[in-house]
Amino acid sequence: MERLAIDGGTPVRTRPFPGVLEPGGRTFGEQEREAVLAVLDSAVLNATCGGPWLDDLESAMAQLHGVPHAVACSSGTAALHLAVAAVDPEPGDEIITTPLTDFGTVIAILAQNAVPVFADVDPATGNLTVESVRACLSPRTRAIVVVHLFGAAAPVRELRALADERGIVLIEDCAQAYLARPPGGDRPVGGYGHAGCFSLQQYKHVTSGDGGLVITSDAGLAERMRLFADKAWPREDGRTHLFLAMNYRMTNLTAAVAGVQLRRLPGVVRQRRQLAARLCDAVAGLEGVRMPANPHDHAWWVVPLILPGGGNQRWAQALTAEGVTAHAGWLKMPVYRYPALAQRRTYGRSGFPLTSPPARQEWHYPPGLCPEAERLIEHTLVMLPWNENYTTSDVDDIAAAVRKVHAAMPSVR
Repeated sequence: MERLAIDGGTPVRTRPFPGVLEPGGRTFGEQEREAVLAVLDSAVLNATCGGPWLDDLESAMAQLHGVPHAVACSSGTAALHLAVAAVDPEPGDEIITTPLTDFGTVIAILAQNAVPVFADVDPATGNLTVESVRACLSPRTRAIVVVHLFGAAAPVRELRALADERGIVLIEDCAQAYLARPPGGDRPVGGYGHAGCFSLQQYKHVTSGDGGLVITSDAGLAERMRLFADKAWPREDGRTHLFLAMNYRMTNLTAAVAGVQLRRLPGVVRQRRQLAARLCDAVAGLEGVRMPANPHDHAWWVVPLILPGGGNQRWAQALTAEGVTAHAGWLKMPVYRYPALAQRRTYGRSGFPLTSPPARQEWHYPPGLCPEAERLIEHTLVMLPWNENYTTSDVDDIAAAVRKVHAAMPSVR
């Protein structure tokens, strides 16, 4: 058996892979440069002052997803805040979400004085299950925020049916899942819920550094989100503000870059899928290693490996030593164990809105709250970065490293 690099053997690879913080790992080109210069030459960088770039971006996003409305904003977190604010929860109302997500998902809930309620996840995908969401419903539930983790579509059609049954709103967090499709779905994620939120942050499929987009088929939600992004200022009516809101406006510079990037998106996702299919084929049949199901509908933001037998820390260390950067568990802990929630550090030391009143109970988030999510983090999930600019040789090196580590670790199978 070949000796692992972590134990003194020769690594599979010593060259770095393309990454999203360098030109070789991004899809920027002359069109982005021309778009930025066009904005600078216009002298109008603020989108509320004119220029075609914001409208063009929103129209392209809506058309891509087959919905009538898209609203641009300053970040993916802002996009989620727009969607939650459009629901207009009362203080202490509850919004169900996942413990496996960026904290921006939870920020949007707390910022509107609502209570995040955490449902557990599918151990094979890390996505919310319908059963766990149903178990969290209460008379104060106003919405569900479902995250399509790592590029795999959550059971969003079933969750929409549940939301409609209970008369609540379904919000999709699609930041990692551009153009992913659920099993049997006829369109990409984002259009199944009442609102679908996207991020243009540096690490996403397409980027303008930061930025966000929300899509919806509901004209009322679209109008409220558009107002919320601009301090609830209906500019056609003069200087007035209709309700408490934020300044989450996107600039013309951001919109111009994002507009070009969005045109590249289908090719980016197609290339990621083709490369991932090669990896799936190369590691198929490895006992105790699970790759995502439905690879041709997956968006492949990253490659999640699931090890049902555990051992993710050792696997991540071994793969990294082989020259394939790997991360055990993605998060260090579920988001409900962050001090902001575990210690209820929200608005000063008040604990608001997790205290009673306005909540129906004193909310605490102890270890063990979502055991499947905690097991993924602590034992079974290994995450590998992915990039549309990988070569087939890069993919073959990754596959070789996975097979080598697998052969040396029978105890976790």
